[in-house]
Amino acid sequence: MISSFVESIRYVGHLVPLAFLRIYVGYMSLDVALGNFSNGFLTEPRLAAMISEWVPGSAAPIWYKSFLEGIVVSQWEIFSYVFTYLYFVVGLGLIIGFLVRPLGLVGALLALNFMYLNPPDLNLAYNLSFAVMLTLSWMGAGRCLGMDYFFFKRHRGIWW
Repeated sequence: MISSFVESIRYVGHLVPLAFLRIYVGYMSLDVALGNFSNGFLTEPRLAAMISEWVPGSAAPIWYKSFLEGIVVSQWEIFSYVFTYLYFVVGLGLIIGFLVRPLGLVGALLALNFMYLNPPDLNLAYNLSFAVMLTLSWMGAGRCLGMDYFFFKRHRGIWW
């Protein structure tokens, strides 16, 4: 396993800057998840308040607005746990470089979701997060300085 880690730098060393970006974005996702655990996002209806405040004026499609206002607001506890744990899994996976492609797609969907849930001044940050997650997923950034190279070497496939 360690030899695969060192070997990854030699064979896919051109992905080293992308690997550092992957680790940073993973750290930021993990920080968001741990912040949600500690600041009351899971126990207070903050998600429902965000939806009620910003969704009526957002540029989201009508069907998505009705889904958010009809289902997510009434079940805010379940969805706040889902968002928090998904951010935690995405952050941990990006840091260790395991399953970066599918977790990048999940992170892109989370960023797309929060683009519609937040005020317009935060849209640029979530647009950038969406683009970075898609880039990490497309390039397979876990193959350099990550566990994906170990699995890619043994089991070639779309997920590595």
